[in-house]
Amino acid sequence: MKMAELLQQAVALKLLRPLDARFATMLVEENAPAAQLAAALLSRDTGEGHVCLPLDRLTPEMAFPARHAGLAQALFDYAAPSGGWHDALLASQAVSDDGAAATPLKLADNCLYLNRMFYNERRVAAFFLQENRRIAQDATRLHVVLDALFGSGESEVNWQKVAAAVALTRRISVISGGPGTGKTTTVAKLLTALIQLETPERLRIRLAAPTGKAAARLTESLGKALSHLSLSPQQKMLLPEEATTLHRLLGVQPGSQQVRYHADNPLHLDVLVVDEASMVDLLMMARLVAALPAHARVIFLGDRDQLASVEAGAVLGDICHFLRFGFSPERAAELSDLTGNPVSAGECEQMPMLCDALCLLQKSYRFDGTSGIGQLAVAVNRGDVPMAMTALNGDYADIVYHPLRSRDDYAAALADTLKGYARYLAALKSPGATPDERLEAFNEFQLLCALRAGPFGVAGLNRRVEQLLVRHGHIAPGELAGRWYHGRPVMISRNESALGLFNGDVGIVLRDESGLRVWFQMPDGTLKSVPPGRMPEHETAWAMTVHKSQGSEFESVALVLPDRFAAPLTRELVYTAITRARAFLALYADASVLKQAINTRTERRSGLLNTFASAEISSD
Repeated sequence: MKMAELLQQAVALKLLRPLDARFATMLVEENAPAAQLAAALLSRDTGEGHVCLPLDRLTPEMAFPARHAGLAQALFDYAAPSGGWHDALLASQAVSDDGAAATPLKLADNCLYLNRMFYNERRVAAFFLQENRRIAQDATRLHVVLDALFGSGESEVNWQKVAAAVALTRRISVISGGPGTGKTTTVAKLLTALIQLETPERLRIRLAAPTGKAAARLTESLGKALSHLSLSPQQKMLLPEEATTLHRLLGVQPGSQQVRYHADNPLHLDVLVVDEASMVDLLMMARLVAALPAHARVIFLGDRDQLASVEAGAVLGDICHFLRFGFSPERAAELSDLTGNPVSAGECEQMPMLCDALCLLQKSYRFDGTSGIGQLAVAVNRGDVPMAMTALNGDYADIVYHPLRSRDDYAAALADTLKGYARYLAALKSPGATPDERLEAFNEFQLLCALRAGPFGVAGLNRRVEQLLVRHGHIAPGELAGRWYHGRPVMISRNESALGLFNGDVGIVLRDESGLRVWFQMPDGTLKSVPPGRMPEHETAWAMTVHKSQGSEFESVALVLPDRFAAPLTRELVYTAITRARAFLALYADASVLKQAINTRTERRSGLLNTFASAEISSD
């Protein structure tokens, strides 16, 4: 039996995708079964969000579930690399090591990569390590500006002030923090400081985020923060009026891997702020850093504990791994002088170029000890199951826990969902309500789930919500059959730059005298309507996955977890869902499923940490 036949058996058992087997057998020659098996596993892992395949995972036990041990052993027995996996892989014409000519697969640091993943990872690592130069500032003047914006004389460290000092003195900076820690406020003040410190000719500032929703939220929140600061009309003119998506920023071409802006045609900007950086996958990050002009500053904002991107890579998480080392002694002394805060040195000895460009905001201004949402978020983030269950015991007014034990509990969750959308449903029936008022009402509440399929997934929940809406007279049965009806929320699932709509954008279908149109709020706050017939790929959005909710916040959130544990359920997913709620969270979950999710960490395999750790860095 050939390796191709064994791989097809794995496909039949849904251990591999048809794409994985086809990729391996087309790419790798038949007389290299070890490389064929490794290529199939690499293809599968890349589809699951991993950047590379470590060679130590090439065992039957690591590669396949125990219940399929027989087929797993047959696959590895047939591959049988007698001289070890490293030599067996390099024996294939499809594989080369770090220093060799380009091949479809690359082997480096005992990890197997797709060629494009390998070079994208190296490009990102080089950017953060080799291009992150110091920015000279007049220390006395900077100190005065920071004091004016952030205050002075505090007894404890003002981490927002420290983060601003970090960003103002490095070309590349990363500011991480949980919900309510003031990332947007910090950026508003540091941009104000930049305007006061730099000449206007060097301050073309752009704002960007991974999704349209995140860009719109950044536009709104930054605009509010800036409105509280004292700026002259001339200074205000230097500030961008809106954020854009990374796709729009780079000019991603529809149906293509091509972008308008790249190394040979860099972006026209001097300062770039990227919000929700945890959602930026490896490919997008590589495109972005390649398109930046050599002089440009870039500030990445994000919550290191949120879910990583749906696509391969967890760049922000990998970079923020180095937060635990703290600042170098020289950097701590510099930041202490600039801020007047007692910034302590850490254990950053080998990686000052990276560690000294990072800052973690450590104080939440939204959630305190009286907030159940805040307490639950902390507990989940720590993996502290007892603390999490204590937070759900009913002592907090902003959180309610509904154990899912029966179909009646599931029905109650759906009925509660209609209550959550009550203001939106009322706005739909109000003849005087405008599209922006209806969009605002819809965005107050969101039903979230972990899965796409099944009764507890997006498909099942959306279908059941629609059935309830029909039963309660909010949708006519005939309208539901046609899929387009007044009030239907939709989420874009494919970028359509010609319409200015991108994956993750949410709109609502409204009927007026001219018929049905789909209304979206754009990043600058304006509204855009599209006829249903021109809509790109989309899906109903009464319920959405936690992944799709990233970059958004709602007054109230209902989170429904499945009645059985499934692979997507992780600590990061639960934490991300919890922190979408500003004021109220309803959690519907079986206790054992919730506990297992809190105990399960998201794993994203990449070589970025090894690349950082092994790099020889200049500390100029």
